[in-house]
Amino acid sequence: MAEPKATTKPRTVCCVGDIHGYITKLQNLWSNLENTVGPSEFQTALIIFLGDYCDRGPDTKKVLDFLISLPSKYPNQSHVFLCGNHDLAFAAFLGLLPSPPDVQISRDLEGV
Repeated sequence: MAEPKATTKPRTVCCVGDIHGYITKLQNLWSNLENTVGPSEFQTALIIFLGDYCDRGPDTKKVLDFLISLPSKYPNQSHVFLCGNHDLAFAAFLGLLPSPPDVQISRDLEGV
């Protein structure tokens, strides 16, 4: 006789990308996600941020503060914060990344 399979409810996963320094849009999106997903599912959701937190909009610091506060405000959620190309460019501009090594083009490739 086969054992009954345990039924587990699939976890809600939300992906958010391209915030670009717009705190009001992020706050509105966050509220809409909670309302759409439902409060109980939202409390335990996996939220994956796809990067590009800065650049363009005026509120990069507020966006970063909002994101940093999420694990303490939503301790039952899981959060993944990926780095986008705008974030890397901003970090490089601030001098937070090491300088790239000198690259020499091989003479064999010069005419290509």
